[in-house]
Amino acid sequence: MHRETALPESVLVERAQDGDDRAFEILVRRHQDTVYRIALRVVGDPGDARDAAQEALVTAWRKLPELTDPQSFPAWLHRIVGRRALNVLRARRPEAPVEDDEGFAAPGPGPVGEAIAGDLREALFNALSGLPPPQRTCWVLREMEGLGYEEIAAIVDTTPTAVRGRIHRARTHLVEALEPWR
Repeated sequence: MHRETALPESVLVERAQDGDDRAFEILVRRHQDTVYRIALRVVGDPGDARDAAQEALVTAWRKLPELTDPQSFPAWLHRIVGRRALNVLRARRPEAPVEDDEGFAAPGPGPVGEAIAGDLREALFNALSGLPPPQRTCWVLREMEGLGYEEIAAIVDTTPTAVRGRIHRARTHLVEALEPWR
């Protein structure tokens, strides 16, 4: 392991803010999988997700000097990718369904379990694609990425109360859509 890669994130952020390309490259390597995963789960299309993730990282590089608290870099970066992914969704007409990203485990071993898991994943992704983009984004960030309400609110530029409402409405829709699987 190279000595620079062991540096604390806040030090890397400060170095990158001072124009150190290598420091930003290390930050990108640390966060690129999460950035892509958030984009993929919001937009549903791997190609669009790659584009959104790349654009988010370019935006982060350009706006990095504006970041006042180096400790908040991960949440700040998640906010950028969340907004970029939402912009991709808004630009897309008609809305495309969310594709399977293999993020769910099979209910049991063997061909029957795999078949059930595949059908359940398909039903979930169909139900997710029926959600309005703001609800889908909040649900994905909460349930699939494990982010808190405050973090999600910052990403989607709303209040934690609005995030709770969106997630509640999304859960209600998903429960109804997945009722046959109970």
